Amino acid sequence: MSGRLFITFEGTDGSGKSTQIRLLEKALISGGFDPVVTREPGGTRIGELIRSIILDTGNTEISDVAEMMLYAASRAQHVDEVIRPNLEAGRIVISDRFVDSSIAYQGGARGLGNAVQEVNAYAVRDCVPDLTFFLLSDPVKLFERIERKDADRIEAEGLEVQRAARAAYEKIAAEDRGRVVVIDASRPANEIHAEIAALVGANLKKQGGANERGDERGGAGNAEGAAHE
Repeated sequence: MSGRLFITFEGTDGSGKSTQIRLLEKALISGGFDPVVTREPGGTRIGELIRSIILDTGNTEISDVAEMMLYAASRAQHVDEVIRPNLEAGRIVISDRFVDSSIAYQGGARGLGNAVQEVNAYAVRDCVPDLTFFLLSDPVKLFERIERKDADRIEAEGLEVQRAARAAYEKIAAEDRGRVVVIDASRPANEIHAEIAALVGANLKKQGGANERGDERGGAGNAEGAAHE
């Protein structure tokens, strides 16, 4: 079943994005869709190589500008190789992080400001998410869940980076309410999933993805229905 839609999940580290992405993927498959699930940095062979450089705790000498450029390079490859082709093929693409992450972390936490938007505008061109879920969480509580021995380079920098990123995310959400949905991540996972599945189902119906079989309750409706199974 087709249903072209570009969905991104955003939030500070430990906010539960991975769990919600898995639940949404399962719901969409149950509804007859074939979603593409990917991540940033990464998503491609080249992107994963860049990811290993960015997140390696031994690479503490990476400058803020170099970090921004590395994220943008990974993203450009990701868009060209994975995201754009699958959207053009009429598939649903779900990405764990996209440009908003760079605006929050490099633009906000690193203080690079508008330079991040300028660099990424060329990296993604007209590839913009249809729907973004921002999982709003308390960095203090969530940071306690991250085992220090398993922390990547960004996580290992501590709470101040996460607080600054959250503030930047909140600004993004306030300025783009038509695209960004703020989700209270302190609630139970199944409750959060039900809200997300309902919103995705509504978007698919609006785009006509639910009507391919002429079944008013099929397709997109099943994405919502699977949340309650």
